[in-house]
Amino acid sequence: MTLTFPRLTLTRAAALALAPAAAVALTFGVPAIAQSSSTLSAVQSHLKATTSMTADFTQTDRNGQRLSGQLTLKRPGKIRFQYQKGVPLLIVGDGSSLTMIDYEVKQVQRWPVKNSPLGALLDPDRDLTKYAKVMPTTSNDVISVEVKDPKRPEYGTITMVFMRDGSAPAGLRLRGWVALDSQNNRTRIDLSNQKFNVAVADSAFKWTDPRPRSRGRGS
Repeated sequence: MTLTFPRLTLTRAAALALAPAAAVALTFGVPAIAQSSSTLSAVQSHLKATTSMTADFTQTDRNGQRLSGQLTLKRPGKIRFQYQKGVPLLIVGDGSSLTMIDYEVKQVQRWPVKNSPLGALLDPDRDLTKYAKVMPTTSNDVISVEVKDPKRPEYGTITMVFMRDGSAPAGLRLRGWVALDSQNNRTRIDLSNQKFNVAVADSAFKWTDPRPRSRGRGS
């Protein structure tokens, strides 16, 4: 998916990349098999132990343009990217699909969660060993995991970055990720002020449909 002010076109392209697909320019390499298995197991444990999360996010597109906002996540399958004031875009995952709502042009686009690299974040029961590999980093406190389905390159790639943090679920804190879609739209998300396993109402994932004769309809 891809985000568009003169900056909104780029914003839409970046937002679109969050739904159906950007891998980041992190260092690539092949780690030891035992280390990879252990690390992926730790990441899987973190995902299963995190039932909800709120955080501030900064989105950076391939041209260096930045936008910020609030992220709300509730597993399984629910996520909301609420952009900063003045950006008429919203991304919502309701458990089965990801929807981008563009209030400026009154347009709605939707994709199945399973077709998005964000599926790795939203489905804690997904077996990462079938789709993920550990990437080398310059610090033992940083874990980088690339997730993609080689049989479905059109779904794109997501590279998740975690920090070791004893106060976070399973000892890991999601620092952010980079998504790369099949059109090579690259989007980086950096997180801050993460709060884990807080109460999040399902109403947080409702939205208002801007399309004619559909106003007031969500999901």
